[in-house]
Amino acid sequence: MIQLDGVTLARGSRVLLEAADLRIHAGWRAGLIGANGSGKSSLFAALRGELGTEAGDLHLPAGWVVASVLQETPALSAPALDYVLDGDERLRTLERRLAAAESCGDGAAIGECHAALATMDGYSARARAAELLAGLGFRHDEMEQPVASFSGGWRMRLNLARALIARADLLLLDEPTNHLDLEAIVWLERWLATYPGTLLVISHDREFLDGCVSHIVHLQRCRLVAYPGNYSAFEKQRAEQLAVQQAAHARQQREIARIDAFVRRFRAKATKARQVQSRLKALDRLQRVAAAHVDSPFDFSFPDPERAPNPLLGLTDAALGYADKPLLEPLTLQLRPGQRLGLLGPNGAGKSTLMRALAGDLKPQAGRRTEGYGLEIGYFAQHQLEQLEPDASPLAHLSRREPRTREQDLRDFLGRFDFDGNLAETPVERLSGGERARLVLALIVRQRPNLLLLDEPTNHLDLDMRHALATALAGFEGSMVVVSHDRALLDSVCEEFWLVADGQAQPFDGDLADYLDWASSRMRNQGTRPDTGREDRRRSREAADSRRQEWIQKRRPLLRECTRLEQEIEQSRRQLADIDTRLADPLLYDQSGAAAMTELAQTRANLTDRLATAEERWLEAQLELEALGPLETAQAVP
Repeated sequence: MIQLDGVTLARGSRVLLEAADLRIHAGWRAGLIGANGSGKSSLFAALRGELGTEAGDLHLPAGWVVASVLQETPALSAPALDYVLDGDERLRTLERRLAAAESCGDGAAIGECHAALATMDGYSARARAAELLAGLGFRHDEMEQPVASFSGGWRMRLNLARALIARADLLLLDEPTNHLDLEAIVWLERWLATYPGTLLVISHDREFLDGCVSHIVHLQRCRLVAYPGNYSAFEKQRAEQLAVQQAAHARQQREIARIDAFVRRFRAKATKARQVQSRLKALDRLQRVAAAHVDSPFDFSFPDPERAPNPLLGLTDAALGYADKPLLEPLTLQLRPGQRLGLLGPNGAGKSTLMRALAGDLKPQAGRRTEGYGLEIGYFAQHQLEQLEPDASPLAHLSRREPRTREQDLRDFLGRFDFDGNLAETPVERLSGGERARLVLALIVRQRPNLLLLDEPTNHLDLDMRHALATALAGFEGSMVVVSHDRALLDSVCEEFWLVADGQAQPFDGDLADYLDWASSRMRNQGTRPDTGREDRRRSREAADSRRQEWIQKRRPLLRECTRLEQEIEQSRRQLADIDTRLADPLLYDQSGAAAMTELAQTRANLTDRLATAEERWLEAQLELEALGPLETAQAVP
């Protein structure tokens, strides 16, 4: 097992862990969580042997191989598949031994090497590497392309695949989902759920943690605490702890108040001197329990919009792209008050391009963009530095926008976003990614928008801040368009989705589960990301659209009927419960209540029949929906 006994870790003068104890047993898949800057990555560095402890003992089992994701990828000419296979050091060592034996004609050594390769399943290594790359979104033809031909984000995927293929006893993954699209995140989650070794993963994606870990390690106040179960189980256990803590704190405060009152009352009386001293000592010894609100997450809210033009914003027959290369075919989109739209689609399909066009940062190559009178956009770009001035502080950003507002008022506002004291005057270039994200959110809140355009707003945010953002968005009265790989955020704030794929953006009649089914089917059927000509894409889209529209026309009335029936069933059950409560009243059975009892009994019989009919029809409608099959079945070529 991994053991930490009284470990103290520090970066410069800042203490990250202090006298921390922890046990991680072999085979655990543990999620390491904590606020940004709390020391999670430093703990990983200590486990890799790159950072020494200030005090205490950190012990890993002798001979354990530790694998992690490289942060830099040289511009190599080696094929991507070979680069990934280099992560399996045992395989590469054995291959070198085999090559040496073959070059000198050592038959015995050659036989031993082949036997070892068979034992370690080395002959299937290339197939396993290709499977990893395919799961992370690489086309088959891309696997033989040189590493240098890929962009930074795709090189990080290569590094991730290289770590996954390593025959490691301990796998350390620090925010592995940062450069992945939603489909790749789900694939990685499922792959890690069956990982045979010991896993430690840092992530702020609660859905990802729920799907792949068996334990949670919480880093807070320089201490480490392990909890059994996934992140949802941790939240439940933590909430119970805080409730107990709050109750203990309340009891303790009452005891402190009682002792203080005794001391104040009898301090001046000589006859009570001994009792007073006794209680003062008890007060000193009393361990102060922190109030539960100290652990409450950061929270904020969006003010209600002052105006709500209808429509807010529109794109009509708009072609979007860069230079002379359109990325999205002509599309029409009208955003109306109260609309809560999520954009789905693979990386590179054009979601951020569409967001930039909506924000007005990208002019359509064809068609037009129109704004409603009084439109106020709050735009969170995927890369926050595009919106921030690196040499300006949070206070300077606000002061330049509102030169007539008192500095203290601006400081008070920034303080609500944890920009206190010197931090409010720190240049943006020296802020962490999480602090920059908070500043962008603060600036958006300050401008009081009626339309939010949020492109990956949870990047660099820890779990507490993600929860605060989801809560604030849930209470926002305006409209929003959201691009995010955070499934919990999309589920909680979006009421409808558009699919951006294959050069087109169109409404998606389904939820996240439907989209993941669609993406999974697309990967199985195509095996690659789209790479056909424009005319082929057009014909394919037209055929798929025709089948899709037919599927929607059959499915939509069934969904509406199911919703109506569910409401009717719930209403009937409430009415039956109310009648049963009234029938249980003994006074009803007096002679004066006989007529009322008869009426209630008849009403109950009618409601029971109505409920049975509704439930039967609901079941039939569900069977009809199942018979229609998922979206990818409707879109499949017959």
